[in-house]
Amino acid sequence: MYLIPKPKKIEEKKGKFFIDYKTRIVIDTKVGENGVVYASILKDCIEKWTGFTPVIIKGRPEAGDVFLTVAEGLEEQEYQLAIEEKHIIAKGSSGAGVLYAVQTLCQIIEQSGAVLAGMEIADKPDLLYRGYYLDETRGRVLNLAYLKETADRLSRYKMNEFQLYIEHTYMFRGFSEMWRDETPLTAEEIMELDRYCQERHIELVPSLSSFGHLYTLLSTKTYGELCEMEDSEKKAFSFWDRMRHHTVNVADDRVLPLIKSMLTEYMALFSSNKFNICADETFDLGKGKAKALADEKGVHRIYIDYVKELCNFMVEQGKQPMFWGDVICGEPFLVQELPESIICLNWGYAPDQLEEPVRKMAETGVKQYLCPGVAGWNQWMNLIENSYKNIVRMCSFAGKYQAIGILNTDWGDFGHINQPRYSIPGMIYGGAFAWNREVISFEEINRQIARIEYQDESEQIVNLMAQIPQYTGFEWEFAVRHYEESEELKAQEDAKENNKALEDLRRKIKENSVYWGSKARGILKYLDITIEGIEVWNVTGSILKQAEMGVEITRQEAFKAAEALEIWFMAYKELWRRDGKEGDLNHIADIVFWYADLLRGRERKTSVR
Repeated sequence: MYLIPKPKKIEEKKGKFFIDYKTRIVIDTKVGENGVVYASILKDCIEKWTGFTPVIIKGRPEAGDVFLTVAEGLEEQEYQLAIEEKHIIAKGSSGAGVLYAVQTLCQIIEQSGAVLAGMEIADKPDLLYRGYYLDETRGRVLNLAYLKETADRLSRYKMNEFQLYIEHTYMFRGFSEMWRDETPLTAEEIMELDRYCQERHIELVPSLSSFGHLYTLLSTKTYGELCEMEDSEKKAFSFWDRMRHHTVNVADDRVLPLIKSMLTEYMALFSSNKFNICADETFDLGKGKAKALADEKGVHRIYIDYVKELCNFMVEQGKQPMFWGDVICGEPFLVQELPESIICLNWGYAPDQLEEPVRKMAETGVKQYLCPGVAGWNQWMNLIENSYKNIVRMCSFAGKYQAIGILNTDWGDFGHINQPRYSIPGMIYGGAFAWNREVISFEEINRQIARIEYQDESEQIVNLMAQIPQYTGFEWEFAVRHYEESEELKAQEDAKENNKALEDLRRKIKENSVYWGSKARGILKYLDITIEGIEVWNVTGSILKQAEMGVEITRQEAFKAAEALEIWFMAYKELWRRDGKEGDLNHIADIVFWYADLLRGRERKTSVR
């Protein structure tokens, strides 16, 4: 039997518990108001996997019941689960512990049906804060239904913090020029998600760019003059430019009041006492309008002064400030000027991520979360093995340097082209290894995820998914930069070998899907369209590369590739709209159709230039 995260202690006991039509779920009155939520999660599980529909009541248990209760003497978030012949007892130190006992019991029922072997489980997390960070700005704006589904999955794997990365995709009052061409989240949607998360012991933490990465705000006519660089509002949209520029001019007295007003409006929607002000990748700081100030004080000084002002403002509002640590790592001693409650988000996404930045921040005494990633950005399919190596490594650093949490990131650079569902294995790695740092091999954890998340009896779906990106011959980032920046075309000249491997893999996945649970089979269409997408981009890049090298390409071949690109994109758009709003889909379409036209002989011009 597989359980994710792996419990600290499991002891087999004699006897079996049989679920039947008389089984009741009994909530102890000490459990609290969310007890019905935990019981409902368990009830739905029992009904799905056994056919029985247990009644939920409050009070004291009798023989044949499942009892949800709290117990003294357990540590924070600790739980115990006892499966005996006469009853099942799920108890925790608090509501969170009870919920985690229920989630473990659900995984057991899914694999055992109505006959549960006797056992006792005692479990608690290595890290108290285990989070997931989802880009809700640079490409996709996922809808409320998908965000709730994500919250359910976080709860299932015992994660307790959720952040949405926001630059401009919230409908701020008085900022219509910023979000008018977007599909932003509304206040009602965020407050509904906050309530939903609270019931599942997930802290929905507000996260808002407040320094760098303010591309859309600083590209408006109204606020463009507050950008560090000149004439930002005069440039056409560019994925690449959005990543590089658009830091506020800290020398302008109008900036702080504006940013504080946005922070104030946004924080009111959340019950969390934390706030992530971001403040990362301020690439332009001191290179434009604030150059004189930077020359006088130094770039790190003007950086920390601005961050300190925002952090102090947060503390005044009763919030614990968080910020990304990439800039401060250059002068880590400056963190000592920030409020004592500050949390530094120390990120790094390499499979062989260096230990040094974590050690340097730990030496300052600052509280830190370590932030690995699910490796989906700029990819049609997440680099699943890279994410595993990165997450395991960062979780080990968290233990070594006493980090207080893990925040597993899911970014959307260059349009968030990967299907969000491909981040699920990486999300689960984060939950599994933040709870229990004991290392499980890549192949083994993938088998466990295949069984528990996808109900795949062959236990192969995740390992098959991990093979897909190996055969990418024309990467999306290079396609974008060739389109937007006229950079050299970086594509493999011959697509045949990669595409043959992809077709073999496509066939294997379809053959394997007979072993998946019915719900998991919904991902088959996503995988099929993604593999075809990689194939058509491989062909597109190959034809253009050959033409660039002087190889003669027939009109029929080029036009056929253009048509394949357009047909594939129609299917891709349908999947995009299942899980989210329009977001940046129009900007992705501009690039797709530009390449289709280029295949048909269009001259090299772009809408960006």
